Amino acid sequence: MMNTFPMTIIAQIDDVAVFQTAAFAYGDIDDSAAQNQRTGYAGQSNYGDLNLGLHVNDNALQVLDNRMNLLAAINEQLTDKSAQNEQHAAINRLHWVSQVHGKHIHDVDATTLNMAPLSADAMVSQQGGRGLAIMTADCVPIVLYQPTSGKIAAIHAGWQGLACGVIQETVNRFTDSGLIQAWIGVCISQENYEVNTDVRDKLLAGCIANQTLPKTHIDNFVSLFSISSHDDKIKLDLPKLAAMQLDAAGAIVVNDLPVDCSYANTHYYSYRRQTHMHQPATGRMALVIVRR
Repeated sequence: MMNTFPMTIIAQIDDVAVFQTAAFAYGDIDDSAAQNQRTGYAGQSNYGDLNLGLHVNDNALQVLDNRMNLLAAINEQLTDKSAQNEQHAAINRLHWVSQVHGKHIHDVDATTLNMAPLSADAMVSQQGGRGLAIMTADCVPIVLYQPTSGKIAAIHAGWQGLACGVIQETVNRFTDSGLIQAWIGVCISQENYEVNTDVRDKLLAGCIANQTLPKTHIDNFVSLFSISSHDDKIKLDLPKLAAMQLDAAGAIVVNDLPVDCSYANTHYYSYRRQTHMHQPATGRMALVIVRR
């Protein structure tokens, strides 16, 4: 199943594992015909093989089935065939939130599981047998793990979340001392993220107002953007800003940057690619952290 299922494992430490899903299976032959099929066509929604978003007008039953298949694939990957108690390794639930580009943190341990997801852009948990899934299609997904406490977290960080301090707000939920490890998932690269200069100005104002970057990082803020060929446009490096904010908050980014670009790599979903291709909708992938 793992050879064709649109998911890869990024990390496995202690009882914690991190997974990145995609739009299409990684086993596809990467020729022009396959790339055209993955990209889709103008005027047609492109939901790929594993759309996990219920909010993009896809068939809800198919999306729920995709989420169940994802949970099954994660458990298949985690199962140690030699273990005497395989149930100990199982993840019995995945948690999702309705992401709103803010900084509300959902403590999944403090609430009962509900069919209607809460509006939030981050989740935290300290109980075993659970997974936290953050959906993206260009924004920066981040997951955290603190070995000393066993706490995990998942964060959705678009430019608005980075401006309002969602990373710092989530790290503040780790009240125990001890190193916090972070992984950044697939997101749009600087080369493909052209925005108006007012986005840059709002980001800088937000970083200053919410004290998400020390002065040394603020002084280097110019390194986060490059000048576009279009007037009043710049190209922003969102994953680099996320890494800077994680560092300022006291979390260590474990995986190397740059990560895969959601826009350039057609194995992934991209809202910006959808817009440029005049498609009415596209799917959502997920960065998932689980604790057995």
